[in-house]
Amino acid sequence: MTPFAGFGIGLRREHYRDFLTGEIAVDFVEVIAENFMVDGGRPLRVLEQVRAKVPVILHGVSLSIGSAQGLDGDHLARLRVLADRIAPLWVSDHLCWTRTSAHNSHDLLPLPLTRAALDTVCDNIDRAQDTLARAMLFENPSSYLTFPQDEMAEWEFLAEMARRTGCFVLLDVNNIHVSAANHGFDPAAYLAGIPADRVRQVHLAGHTPGEIVIDTHDRPVCDDVWHLFAKAMAMLGNVAVMIERDDAIPPLPDLLEELDRARRIAASPPGRVAA
Repeated sequence: MTPFAGFGIGLRREHYRDFLTGEIAVDFVEVIAENFMVDGGRPLRVLEQVRAKVPVILHGVSLSIGSAQGLDGDHLARLRVLADRIAPLWVSDHLCWTRTSAHNSHDLLPLPLTRAALDTVCDNIDRAQDTLARAMLFENPSSYLTFPQDEMAEWEFLAEMARRTGCFVLLDVNNIHVSAANHGFDPAAYLAGIPADRVRQVHLAGHTPGEIVIDTHDRPVCDDVWHLFAKAMAMLGNVAVMIERDDAIPPLPDLLEELDRARRIAASPPGRVAA
């Protein structure tokens, strides 16, 4: 997979008209893959029109790569059809599980960080990548609990997963901050432990603070996450950076202003955070 350096946002319905009627100062957009895994309709037509202007990333939320029951073959087949149709920069999903054989939680549930879970994840990634005929990216999750059976740190799990399968990493900086706050680990240790050469994309988002920090994607990126982003960019090579907003969607200029701040930070000398 060839590295791609650029800055983008998530394409959301509220901004369809902006993208269709003008030139937007982004290098790419990311979409939720499941929203477009259909045979036709306006959203798919819009995506094809946007794809004619800027590159697209397909970001999934229900592949359930950690499922002990294996992957849903129909889901994979429909994802392959969409990927062949859109020709995205890449396809990504989350390091989590979302379903059993009888139930889909529609939530990104955490995995025990064990060797057995790692084996399951790697087997599922191999199948997904074979079916899609392309390497995938997998995102570090935000989490609110840990398992007593855990045998390794999450960054160690990610590194071994990437080594064994050839997949790449979508590094969500906000999720590192959220999990570090909830579990009491040092986010700098997380950054030091990730396989930096396998990171191809960075997510930035907002969260809801509190006794338990919740990854809500409904507000601007906070200063602590910007500082962590600066540390991450000092160690990463060419990556795609995006602002992720899924609720309380603001006007497009507000998102582009945040994206400009990401550009300034990425261009700043190491150790210095641009305003």
